Amino acid sequence: MSPSLTERLVPILRRPVGAEIRTHVTLHVLDWVGCAILGATTDAGAVFRAEARARAPGPAAVVGGGRVEGRAAAFANGAFGNILEMDDLHREAILHPGPVVIAAALAAAETTGASAERFLDAVVRGYEAMIRLGRALGPGHYRHFHPTGTCGPFGAAAAVGDLLGLDDGQLVSALGNAGTQAAGLWQCRHEPVMTKQLHNARAAEAGYAAALLASFGLTGARFILEGEQGLFAGMAPGARPDDVTSEPNGAWLVTQTSLKPWPACRHAHAAIDAALVLRQKRPEVLPVSIEVGTYPDAVAFCDRAEPRTSIEAKFSLQHAIAATLIDGPPQLAAFEPAGLGRADIAALRRRITVAVSEPYGSAYPRRFGSGLEARYQDGTTVAVAVHDALGDPENPLSRDALIAKAETLIAAAGRDADETRAVIRAALALDQGGAIAGLTHQFTHRDLH
Repeated sequence: MSPSLTERLVPILRRPVGAEIRTHVTLHVLDWVGCAILGATTDAGAVFRAEARARAPGPAAVVGGGRVEGRAAAFANGAFGNILEMDDLHREAILHPGPVVIAAALAAAETTGASAERFLDAVVRGYEAMIRLGRALGPGHYRHFHPTGTCGPFGAAAAVGDLLGLDDGQLVSALGNAGTQAAGLWQCRHEPVMTKQLHNARAAEAGYAAALLASFGLTGARFILEGEQGLFAGMAPGARPDDVTSEPNGAWLVTQTSLKPWPACRHAHAAIDAALVLRQKRPEVLPVSIEVGTYPDAVAFCDRAEPRTSIEAKFSLQHAIAATLIDGPPQLAAFEPAGLGRADIAALRRRITVAVSEPYGSAYPRRFGSGLEARYQDGTTVAVAVHDALGDPENPLSRDALIAKAETLIAAAGRDADETRAVIRAALALDQGGAIAGLTHQFTHRDLH
């Protein structure tokens, strides 16, 4: 019998990780840390912190306080990083690897006593597994399933398996048992619920458990992806199996993963960037109408003229554009209840229409672009096009901008300036010989037990 896709994937994950890639992924870890620290202070974060308090004590830190066993830490921390909708994203896979992979790998690294270098290598490999699978699942899967939830167990299993020192056969079993736990239905985006965070939490914990059980000898399906009752057949009409193993010696896919500057769904970011350009062109007056052209999933997920909650505001092109045109670069407060209820923003939202248009539709998901056409009271029209959102590899955020983002998030969580700087220093030291404990010590300023 020929090798399965997961058996062919394992050698790709075994490639050596160089120092330059470790430095790159350290910025993703910093980005996750900022998102997770503030995420843990939210209402959804409080739920997962409360659940963590019910777990037995252990070696792995929970963001917001306390230490529990590894799977429990992966579960709690896996939820926190996505709550703000500011987590990293891979465009073609249409998923957020950081919140799942970093949470699981960090818990495993603390449990096993791994070095920061081994932790960073494991994160790189976890991203690789998760993104390769996400690319292969295709748009038919994304129509009903949240790929971060379905692909996350694979990424977490790959990262944790690396830290546990699984051999090739064990890692194939871990990936097989990760796949049988793939889950995450998009119904949650149609209701004002917290289920999306559960997707991430369960993905991190499921992958952790799959790798741990494989280390004890639990076998898993080799053909979990392409088998007759595997993931592709059951959940991914139009899957592209070759994308799992294409370009086996290509650049690590973490380098093609975008980082978000704005606290909104990534599908709204190119439109926000376009609104910022429009605001610079006509700073003195607001348009009487705006037509937004973008790609199909941006419309499906974010055409929401009358958002009712903070989460809906983050998934509203109309709200994001209106807030940006009125106030400039959107801050966290723009998507909170006070910003949602502002009369000036609400009035402008109602003058914005959204539609699929070219060239954005055919370029997606390789590129996340949007265009705005604004009409003004004096009869003039201004058009703006953004083909690559700020934070994409073609339009990257600078290191200083990522540090500033982390500073903003950590300070918003109530940390003072010295505490904020300490967290950032500890994260950035990971690729310079710093210790994991130096970072996780910053998480545990309160004791859950």
